[in-house]
Amino acid sequence: MSPAAVFPKRLARYILVLCVLSLLAMNLYISHSARQNGTFASGNKSKGSEDKDDPSSSGSMNGGVWAENGLLGTPAFINVPETEVLSDEEISQIAKEIETLNDAQTIYNLDKFGPVGPGTFVIVIQVHSRVEYLSLLVESLSRVPQIDNCLVIFSHDLFNPGLNEAIQSIDFTRVMQIFYPFSIQLNPHRFPGESPDDCPRDMPVAKAQAANCRNAQHPDVHGHFREASYTQPKHHWWWKANFIFGGINVLRNYTGVVAFLEEDHYVTPDFLWVLNLLETAMIRNSCKECNLIALGTYLKTWNIRSAHNQLPLILRPISYLYPIHMVSTWMKHNAAQGVVTNWVTGKHNMGMAFNRSMWESVRDCSKKFCNYDDYNWDWTLLSVSDTCLKSPLQVYYPKAPRIFHIGDCGVHHKKANCDPASSAQAIDKGVKTHQALLFPDKLGVQVSHGKKIRLKQGNGGWGDIRDRQLCLAFSTINSSKPLAIRIS
Repeated sequence: MSPAAVFPKRLARYILVLCVLSLLAMNLYISHSARQNGTFASGNKSKGSEDKDDPSSSGSMNGGVWAENGLLGTPAFINVPETEVLSDEEISQIAKEIETLNDAQTIYNLDKFGPVGPGTFVIVIQVHSRVEYLSLLVESLSRVPQIDNCLVIFSHDLFNPGLNEAIQSIDFTRVMQIFYPFSIQLNPHRFPGESPDDCPRDMPVAKAQAANCRNAQHPDVHGHFREASYTQPKHHWWWKANFIFGGINVLRNYTGVVAFLEEDHYVTPDFLWVLNLLETAMIRNSCKECNLIALGTYLKTWNIRSAHNQLPLILRPISYLYPIHMVSTWMKHNAAQGVVTNWVTGKHNMGMAFNRSMWESVRDCSKKFCNYDDYNWDWTLLSVSDTCLKSPLQVYYPKAPRIFHIGDCGVHHKKANCDPASSAQAIDKGVKTHQALLFPDKLGVQVSHGKKIRLKQGNGGWGDIRDRQLCLAFSTINSSKPLAIRIS
């Protein structure tokens, strides 16, 4: 190729590199400016509901002032020790203590914030072991106006005295702890944990049957046998939802929505404000077909799939470098927009909120839920929606999410280096760039009939008859009859 032909291509590459570097510099400048920009103020906006007070005018957050370093009142989170292997005697003692605590249902800080009432927000957080993630979630919640008008219930599948102490020291809202009583921690060598005579996950079915291992007759749809660490989150989720609506005495007559979060979520300051806008719209039949609310999205999915197409073509291959830009752009264009569509797991399974009526319709499909061969509760719920409910679930969600997923490590994500603090920082910076757009007066309603997902079969991991029987037993929980399950 002649030099004359090569030169224009090289020049184009140099121009492209200069453009990219310029945009990177601009992004850094914007981030720096946002960091230096004053305080966050929510303003005095009408909440649009007679049941709850204006969240921007009260609460422990000084009228909604953004705290640069957060207002986490629980420094004990920093020093929570790892959960240790327990002796049989310790397991027995903890099991008794969990039974006592689940029966007592103690609510902390009632002396400061008063009893739970019809206008109280209820938030449930499913907790495993990632204390660093949980501390960031708690910190983000501490910044939310009217968080003092909440009952925050932490649902654990690990009993850790240090973590319990940290949670009980939260001072900005009402707090309750409940404990999944059939955890692997309390059953390390028997079901629902791993039994010594269980079939190994990848043992061929014929060999398992020849060896006569315990669950040889119950492989999953892919020919694999159960793994306790994968089945536990679904068990925990199903038990937790049944216990919240059927076993918590103070919520016996509660008719509002309950927001379900997980330990690796992170919320924006107007999280409760937007939740109330969505719930009020549902109550007033602005969204007649809606069964539930979803407040979140996944940061990586959002970066690549949603905001990716808003970038110039030359920048799309490197869009993953711009998490702050993505958050900022999405807030700018979508802060006051809401969408109604069919519920799809993977898009609408984070920060879900629903009321007792919706839950009872799902619980009526317990056999479908508990017998569907998928270890994921959300994919199982999608199957229930498609095959058992009178009509498929419809979701109402804010186009600009108010809950983010910062969990780089967990059941589905195996990484050597996990940095949730950086993810939280990126979210904070992106949201603060357009903080004036938070607390919208109302959300628009854009109806979108998304592509319906047809489930051919589950993802497996739920073929064992013992898992199905335990799951069905949880469906009988109610506050007047204690749950008595014998694990053999």
